[in-house]
Amino acid sequence: MIPPIASKFVAGESPATALDHARSLNERNVNAILNLLGEHYDDRGPADEDAEAYVRLLEDIERSNVSACVSVKPSQVGLDVGKHVYRENMERIVDASGDTFVWMDMEDHETTDATLDTYERLAHEHDGGVGVCVQANLERTREDLERLADVPGKVRLVKGAYDEPEEIAYRDKERVNEAYRDDLAFMFEEFDGGIAVGSHDPAMIEHATELHEEHGTDFEIQMLMGVREDAQYELAEEYEVWQYVPYGDKWLSYFYRRVMERKENLLFAARAVLSG
Repeated sequence: MIPPIASKFVAGESPATALDHARSLNERNVNAILNLLGEHYDDRGPADEDAEAYVRLLEDIERSNVSACVSVKPSQVGLDVGKHVYRENMERIVDASGDTFVWMDMEDHETTDATLDTYERLAHEHDGGVGVCVQANLERTREDLERLADVPGKVRLVKGAYDEPEEIAYRDKERVNEAYRDDLAFMFEEFDGGIAVGSHDPAMIEHATELHEEHGTDFEIQMLMGVREDAQYELAEEYEVWQYVPYGDKWLSYFYRRVMERKENLLFAARAVLSG
């Protein structure tokens, strides 16, 4: 069982617990992005198994009548095994999605081209219904956004959490913030909609709302489970908000990353341990 300290960031180990969490979010007008934890499989077997698990999850979502979608990591469904494995498994997932939206997460810079190529093809084949994540800390991202502006899907902009080489990425925090703001401005000006603001930074969310008021472009806000949840509920009173909800038995490494990446999360974990 997942200990209470980790359950702040992970919605249990089973699809049923993830769907229960989604229902509780829906009651607060927040939608759920369900992510089965798993990544970097070197063999096709586990990649195919997780692809099948996503197919079953999509069936569960269709039956459950919850406001939820799914998000899939490329290395979880075979990219480390081979690009053809990734494409086949993503096709399998999207073909089974019905009316449920499918996001493709972005991993480090070595996965960018394969992820964008697969996204663009599936988005055209399915007339939208799929989305992809791009990272503002990569110098190439503006060109990628120009390429994606007319693709019939959604694009999630995040700052970027991977430790990328300095020759291809912005390393300074302020420079990343500048790139994020500039990329948002481009998206609101050039995209017809389908913008997902993936950020917990109040300044970036405020910037997005100002751009929305200026350009009228539709957008949504995406945040992680366990991070600034009060703000998520407050924002949901006025804007479309989605919470990224991980679940599954591979929760330990994910929980460790969440705790270590922000001082507030580390303090939360420390208080939970001391109070227990």
